[in-house]
Amino acid sequence: MKKICIVGGGSAGWMAAATLIKCFPDKSITLIESPNIPTVGVGESTIQQIRGWITLLGIKDEDFIPHTDASYKLSIKFTDFYKKGEAFHYPFGVTNCDNNIVRHNDWWFKKMYKPKTPNSDYADCLFPQMALVNENKCFSNEDNKIPFDIKKDSAFHFDATKFGLWLRDHYCLPRGVKHIKEDVKTIEQDENGIKSLNKKHKADLFIDCTGFKSLLLGETLKEEFISFEDLLPNNKAWATKIPYKNKKKELECYTNCTAIENGWVWNIPMWTRIGTGYVYSDKFVDDETALKEFQKHLGKRAPKNKSDYKNIKMRVGVHKRLWVKNVAAIGLSAGFIEPLESNGLYSVHEFLEELVRNLKREKVSQWDRDNFTFACRQKFQNFAEFVALHYALSHRDDTEYWKANLNKEWSKEVSERINTLSNGILKYVVDRNFNYHHDEEGGVHCIAAGMNWAPTDLHTLMKKNINNDMNYWDNRFKTATDNLEHKKNQWKTAVKNVPSLHDFLLHNYYK
Repeated sequence: MKKICIVGGGSAGWMAAATLIKCFPDKSITLIESPNIPTVGVGESTIQQIRGWITLLGIKDEDFIPHTDASYKLSIKFTDFYKKGEAFHYPFGVTNCDNNIVRHNDWWFKKMYKPKTPNSDYADCLFPQMALVNENKCFSNEDNKIPFDIKKDSAFHFDATKFGLWLRDHYCLPRGVKHIKEDVKTIEQDENGIKSLNKKHKADLFIDCTGFKSLLLGETLKEEFISFEDLLPNNKAWATKIPYKNKKKELECYTNCTAIENGWVWNIPMWTRIGTGYVYSDKFVDDETALKEFQKHLGKRAPKNKSDYKNIKMRVGVHKRLWVKNVAAIGLSAGFIEPLESNGLYSVHEFLEELVRNLKREKVSQWDRDNFTFACRQKFQNFAEFVALHYALSHRDDTEYWKANLNKEWSKEVSERINTLSNGILKYVVDRNFNYHHDEEGGVHCIAAGMNWAPTDLHTLMKKNINNDMNYWDNRFKTATDNLEHKKNQWKTAVKNVPSLHDFLLHNYYK
């Protein structure tokens, strides 16, 4: 594997090139992209795991933020997903718990003690950075005012097209990646897979980054594609850009996802504009009606010309094998989960990690190819089921779309998999029903709290602790409530003089 050829640019192609030239500086890395095919270009939101990839490449925030219209993202907000009129957050990082003062289930004790406590209070009580999110503030926290590390507990909003171009010009080309602008018109094959492109470009390994088209893995090698339409409801999106009216207020440090008639709308604030889009199902609404629903949601800010909107057909699912012969797929060409939870670029850097791991041996065997597929498919399936959980726990029933979701059967994901590997949705129900807690790793516990899916309740507690009377539980609940309230107020006070996100970015990156 001395020569690697990446086919396709965009964020996936240039992230692949950057990763490979960093991990294998002695290999020949070439990227071929068409000068005539535009990228999807709407992947503007990331999640916390991108921090590990940036650290691997040795990239600092100040290196790319000013070049990519970037801003910090501390959380994801879900509006009207559980019920209309309710919202909750899934912040990045881990909960601030210690068994001597606050334990992980203590917020649920508070909810029992004060039933009218809003579900949104969960994140406020357990994540220090919510003191920043609620006031739309941000800082580097060098003097440790709160238990928050911006280098770990944050992600980014950025222009995905500009990010790919920055990687190209400032990272890949200076390190020796070869860049060819050329349409792939012919693909020659042999028993090993792809022999050459346009009868001249040869490589030991070809990386397919050609988007939903999946030119190499799908169209050429005819690898089977497994649809996830039975698990995830949406398959189309309208996307557009809107300007700021009050930038200091609207430049928020979180992605807002708002459920509407037949799907949900994303709101992603970057430095100079807001990216927004409507993810929906064409089983319940046609494109024109969906556009009207989107424009109605945006109100007076909606662009008037249809040309200002991009309609995207999403191929939701994953190929059965992700490395076939001498072709491995990264990004949309491998698979895609609908955009909820900002997972598009997540699959790119996570699949690249697995690719690098399986290229570390001197030669690549079928075992390595299959191991790559297994690891990537496992991550993909788990994330897809995590996204599905957002719909599974919803109680919306105001349209046919939401009624269908409310009445969807989940036997395939739960009861029919009792004797299989416990992960994804099955793990969530096992943790809740038999372990009486939601795993602190990942975001399941935040989604469960926001949608009132309690891991325990008073009746279960009393049954499991038959020697404890109500006086004990009243005292336990009160203590938990007092401790949580104290921490929440302490964090709020600590960030009182912290600058707004706008001012923090202006001072540090956009001078």
